[in-house]
Amino acid sequence: MSETDPTTPAPADRAARGTAGEVFGAFLLLGLTSFGGPVAHLGYFREAFVVRRRWLSEAAYADLVALCQFLPGPASSQVGMALGLRRAGYAGMAAAWAAFTLPSAVLMAGFALGVQAIGAEPGAGWLLGLKAAAVAVVAHAVLGMATTLAAGRRPATIAVAALVLALLVPSALGQVAAIALGALAGLLWLSSGAPADRDATGAGVPVRRRTALACLAVFAVLLAGLPAAAALTGNAALDTADGFYRAGSLVFGGGHVVLPLLEAETVGSGAVDHTSFLAGYGAAQAVPGPLFTFSAYLGALMPVAGSPLLGAALALVAVFLPSALLVVGALPFWERLRGDARARRALAGAGAAVVGILAAALYDPVFLQGVVSPATMALAAAAFVALAVWRAPAWAVVAASGAIGLLLL
Repeated sequence: MSETDPTTPAPADRAARGTAGEVFGAFLLLGLTSFGGPVAHLGYFREAFVVRRRWLSEAAYADLVALCQFLPGPASSQVGMALGLRRAGYAGMAAAWAAFTLPSAVLMAGFALGVQAIGAEPGAGWLLGLKAAAVAVVAHAVLGMATTLAAGRRPATIAVAALVLALLVPSALGQVAAIALGALAGLLWLSSGAPADRDATGAGVPVRRRTALACLAVFAVLLAGLPAAAALTGNAALDTADGFYRAGSLVFGGGHVVLPLLEAETVGSGAVDHTSFLAGYGAAQAVPGPLFTFSAYLGALMPVAGSPLLGAALALVAVFLPSALLVVGALPFWERLRGDARARRALAGAGAAVVGILAAALYDPVFLQGVVSPATMALAAAAFVALAVWRAPAWAVVAASGAIGLLLL
């Protein structure tokens, strides 16, 4: 008797219609050229895989995007993983992630080694410029997210309550509590909004329920077990893996929202100083690919077994692993969950709380560390206008801010 669940399509390896090499080549081009953040990445994916290559239909792509927006983690990277899985099975999923992620991860790890080599001083002009740019980028992200996730009196109230909690309890615990309480408030207090579109053709990514449940179990075991293992053994590598895995597991909204969680895990623990953290965050805006590759920069500043490259690799894998496990784990159950009004209310509350958490990070450490003089305030304001009004790409704004800082600050 077949082990395949009768309600689930055939396993991914039998449904594959391409090769891992084909997937790797397509995503490598995107990994080298995809500037602009997660929303822009989703547009690039649609153009590349729906319009030009016709790997899937518009409806199937929209369904994948909806799933990945629902899950914690970097939405654009998760969509890429799901596209690779759909095209070439689990090998295709790995190929899509590697090709889209490694170009920017290599650049960020290299930047970390460069910062260490030149001995970046807190008052260096180019660093002041990068930190001022980070103020503008995060402020722009907060504003954009607030207009969609915290619009209306009740969502705005949840966002402000999360802001207060995150400021009063400036740690990963405070941020997790804010998200959990936001989801609870959304469940009890918000409306469910429009029902999910039940006419979509579905994601079309076949995964056995048994495989999905195993991935969800591994996700939960690592989330609970890594902190205990790190505490019991005192192993630095386990401690690093725990911090980055937890950050990747608890980020709703992706992109810039990972900033406060990574700040709590690295700066809060004393492993990375504020100046280096914000310099790396600013540099992350100037490279293509997912913002989560900022973890490679931080990992390189936290060597494992004396090796910055091992630290970068461990941090990078740890922060993305929850996303891969959740994508595979959620696929067979997505159709039922997306139509549940309670799930939509809880997600709306968690999304509003995310806005508050990011606003707290905008104040501390981003603003407090990035605006240290009238000149840096002026540069941050100019960078914000360039982003919000002139629609300049973030990488160009960051590069220009660093150059201005080098010349004038």
